[in-house]
Amino acid sequence: MTESESLKANLGRLGLKRMAEVFENEADRAVQLKTSYSGYLGRVVEEELLAKTERSVDCRIKNAHFPYGKTLESFDYAFQPGLSEVLVRELAELGFLGRRENIILIGPPGVGKTHLAIGLGIKACVARKRVRFFSAMELLDELTAAQAVRNLVQRLEALSRWDLLIIDELGYLPMDKPRANLCFQLVSRCYEQNSLVVTSNKAFDQWGEVFGDEVIAGAILDRLLHHSHIIAVQGESFRMRDKRTKGVDRAAKQPDNQQAENS
Repeated sequence: MTESESLKANLGRLGLKRMAEVFENEADRAVQLKTSYSGYLGRVVEEELLAKTERSVDCRIKNAHFPYGKTLESFDYAFQPGLSEVLVRELAELGFLGRRENIILIGPPGVGKTHLAIGLGIKACVARKRVRFFSAMELLDELTAAQAVRNLVQRLEALSRWDLLIIDELGYLPMDKPRANLCFQLVSRCYEQNSLVVTSNKAFDQWGEVFGDEVIAGAILDRLLHHSHIIAVQGESFRMRDKRTKGVDRAAKQPDNQQAENS
């Protein structure tokens, strides 16, 4: 085994995979540029650190369980002119996490609430924060199961330790009183402990209907809104826009005689 092969094997055993990949090329580059020994070492260590950061971010995104990947940069603000891009960019700096503030995204279906929530979640992952995404029904199913096996307190404690907990589609389906109580316990446990991003298609004055109890709804809102940013997302549905666009594309591809027959 050559000296180079031995070094590569040892770097692999130490888990320094990126250094094992680049040290030879970096050595050639260092010779050409007459880089010092410490400069060369610093360069290969920097490569390893960058690779570890990338792997860490990928792992955090995977562990967040986002239903799909959406970034804030890909959001079409022109289609939702009522949404403040300045506010979203400010929130993307993640100061709200340090202050344990919540973000509530309110609006009709299809306007991009989930896209914004995921985009903020990915920003938090890149910043090496612990993020977890749930649909509201999925989360309540999980809490119901934990309660059934007498593990609710531990599960609520674990959820409060995420830096950012995203609860999507709260209010799309009404809840019975036991689930409403579980939702209240979760919000109470997370209050001033971590940040929540909640998306809902229901205005706050309709939350009594969602939870089936005005008192519980009021108690949940009291805690959610105390330290919060409320973003109302109004406008046309992205899905309806895409559907219309596809329909126009299909019509454009049809022969003239077929379009005449369909008209």
